[in-house]
Amino acid sequence: MPELPEVEVTRRALAPHVEGRTVRRLVVRERRLRWPVPVQLARALANQPVLALERRGKYLLWRFARGTLISHLGMSGSWRVHLGAAPAPGVHDHVDIVFDDAAARLARLTDPRRFGALLWHAARDGAIERHPLLAALGIEPFDARFDGPWLYAGTRGRSASIKQVLLEGRVVVGVGNIYASESLFRACIHPALPARRLGPARCARLAEAIRAVLAEAIGVGGSTLRDFVGADGAQGYFMLDAFVYDRAGLPCKICGAPIRRLVQGQRATFFCPRCQRR
Repeated sequence: MPELPEVEVTRRALAPHVEGRTVRRLVVRERRLRWPVPVQLARALANQPVLALERRGKYLLWRFARGTLISHLGMSGSWRVHLGAAPAPGVHDHVDIVFDDAAARLARLTDPRRFGALLWHAARDGAIERHPLLAALGIEPFDARFDGPWLYAGTRGRSASIKQVLLEGRVVVGVGNIYASESLFRACIHPALPARRLGPARCARLAEAIRAVLAEAIGVGGSTLRDFVGADGAQGYFMLDAFVYDRAGLPCKICGAPIRRLVQGQRATFFCPRCQRR
């Protein structure tokens, strides 16, 4: 599933091609995504310039004067930019945003599992931050306010495991399954430890690890799992340097102990029993 680094990599690849460019038309070949693509979307976007392409958590926000197009990549989605004659759309190529320029530029949304979303939030409906999908999201991990004290305050009284608290996205947004495992390893914190048991020192280590892991992942193009590629077609290489994720039974790169796997909330977690003692 594309996580924050993959979405940010996509945004950075798309932005130079779409910001400031005017949408000529929207081609919808399949409306049945996680929620149906709005019927009025083509009319809302036609002849409108893209003012900015932003990210909030795992959502891409296409800003227009009339409102905001909200895109989520779901489990297997990706955006690709095509210049000139685009290849014929495949069975999983559901939406094209065609731009009005000499390069015959288009952005194509591909989603084999159709768990992604493409929704419209009209400007008359108020600030995009109040949209139900965005309103409960936590602070961005690269926000200057996100630090050890912030994480410590957000975990007080929480009996759920620290891994689950990270995944729910209310304390800090965008730390998905892969990067939660990697961040907890770097901070030497057991993933099943109740969040309320983290003291200020461990919260400081974890906040720093989260920022470092996410920044490194963005720098190498994210993680390529199953169907994800960047908007420029490039794959991500973070998994080549992973310390624990998907390495069950292999020796820890730090201490040599076998990496273990456990399931938390129906998601696989990987950790080192020696480096991450409870």
